[in-house]
Order: sequence, then C-alpha cells, then structure tokens
Amino acid sequence: MATDAIRVAILGASGYTGAELLRVLLRHPRVRVVALTADRKAGEGIETVFPQFMGLNLPKLVTIKEVDWSGVDAVFCALPHGTTQEVIAGLPEHLKIVDLSADFRLRDLDEYAKWYGHEHRAPKLQDEAVYGLTEVYRDKVAKARLVANPGCYPTSAQLPLMPLLEAGQIDPDDIVIDAKSGVSGAGRALKEGSLYCEAAEGIHAYGVGSHRHGPEIEQILADASGQPMAVNFTPHLMPMNRGMLASIYVKLKPGVTADDLRTTLLQRYAEEPFVQIMPQGVSPQTRHVRGTNSCHIGVFADRVKGRAMLFSVIDNLMKGASGQAVQNFNVMYGLPETTGLEQIALFP
Repeated sequence: MATDAIRVAILGASGYTGAELLRVLLRHPRVRVVALTADRKAGEGIETVFPQFMGLNLPKLVTIKEVDWSGVDAVFCALPHGTTQEVIAGLPEHLKIVDLSADFRLRDLDEYAKWYGHEHRAPKLQDEAVYGLTEVYRDKVAKARLVANPGCYPTSAQLPLMPLLEAGQIDPDDIVIDAKSGVSGAGRALKEGSLYCEAAEGIHAYGVGSHRHGPEIEQILADASGQPMAVNFTPHLMPMNRGMLASIYVKLKPGVTADDLRTTLLQRYAEEPFVQIMPQGVSPQTRHVRGTNSCHIGVFADRVKGRAMLFSVIDNLMKGASGQAVQNFNVMYGLPETTGLEQIALFP
C-alpha cells in the first residue's frame, strides 16, 4: 500500500454494489478502505455478510453516524434510492463522493419528483452533481466533488447511441431499446420477484412504460442530439446473477449505412480502455464481460432497409455500477482510469 493512500468509506457495504466496490477497491494500489457502513448489520464483520472477505482484517460494519469523517478522504454511497440525498447533504465538504443511487442523476428536480415520488431533498447539491458516464463527461468528472454514477440500463444504451446521435447518423425520433438484466440488478433486499422460483427458467418484461431509467436515458441522449428525446425503452429480467444486454433498434439517416455506424463507434472509442467494438458480424455476449468494467458493442444491418441494430453488453454490477464508480473515482483523483479495474472476464 502506498504511503499516500486515499482513505475510503463505503456506505451501504452490505448490498451487492457495496460488496462489489469492496472487491475492486481491495486490489486498488492507492486505496485504503477505512470505513464500511450497514446500519442493520452494525457491529458485525463484513465476512459475516459476505464470507468471501474472510481473513482480510477489514473494518467492522458501523452506522453512518459512527464514522469518523476526519479520517476519510472519499466516499462511495451504495445506499437505496431516496435515502442518499440527506446523507450526502450532511457529510463534510472535504469529502469527494461517488453516489451509486439515482438521487442525483436527474437534473430537473420536477422530473425527479415525478419519477421518484417525493421532492428532491438536496437541490443545491443537485446543481453541483456531475453525471458520471466517464467516457463522455470525463473532463467534468475530473473537477467534481460529487459524481452521480449512471444507472446500469442507461450506461448500456448511452455508450452506443451517443456518438451516433452526435454524428447525426440516426433518427433521434425512432429509437427502440430492448434491455435485459440479471437478477442482481434488483438489489439484495428480499423481494418476491427476485426469489429463485419467481425468476428462474423464464424471462419477463417489467416497469413497462414506467421504468425510472427511461428519463435518465433520454436526458443524456438529449445532450448528444441537441434536442429533447423520447425513446421506447423496456427492461426485462433474465434468470442469471449478473449481466446486461441492450438490443437497440435505430433508423438510419439517408445515405448512412450500418458500416458507417460501426466506423463512427470505432473512431470514438479507439482510445477508450473499457469500450470495445466487436468485429463485423460478431454479436457481443454478457458472459464475456462478467466481472469486468468493459462494454462490448456490436453493429448489424437490419434486413429492413434503412435500419440497423446495436447490441451492447455490460456487467450490471461493474460497468453498470461499482466498476464505473471506481473509474470515476480514478478520474477525480487524476489516477490512470484503469487502476484497480484490470480484471479479465471470468469465463466459463
């Protein structure tokens, strides 16, 4: 461990994203994890919640009120939506913060209230928050104190679509996003729909026409297109632990081909360590990004003239949450973006 280690606290360490943050940060050469919170498990060792951390001499789980903030430099908030605003508002101003909840993603406070069912409780902080899709907002992230880490579905859709909208190659009024996620995307709290018998051996759509990630997707795509966006977005639950596939259907502008889309994506992401464009004719698979911070994107011409298909895969717990959070943390501290994120996919 470097003597100038960055002292990190993970709030909500007993959830899936909290555990994934800890897994990644334990291999980060510049990080020392000094605090882990989990109110209901306070006083216990993290190994009693997640036995994979046995023998690592980690801090005991404590309540947020028990943390000594004078010994902390940076905070990862892995708390449930709707609970984070007031917590972050009460933190000392010297802390750099990456928030994995949805509490600071939507810039429009009325839009937030509409989709999350209550008024925003920290509007001044919302003005300060930077949306953390790292490959797009890197310069703003580098100067930020508070980064709103993107949702998993938005990440999988925004990365392939933004360069094409910026280039004016696809019709912004004709985009369909059919996305599928592993069950870990629902979190670790006990829910009927996440039980084995409810999720195994089947697939189903949920949040149809009403999923909260819809306005988040549209907000960021509007930055790229320069106009308000409305996309058809439907999420589905897949009977797997982790992984996400977004199948995206677009209408090409006159004279544009699917090969042109692929060329644009290749050029845009040529220097990006975590975004790979698949060889022509190869469809990406979730198993090939499992446990990594990578996004694999494939481009295909549709049999319908003037249309194309994009396929984007990520690990919803990594590039869709904790991995991207660490990527943003690295940018905030001026570290190489790949630090602590060099994992190769676990396959088979």
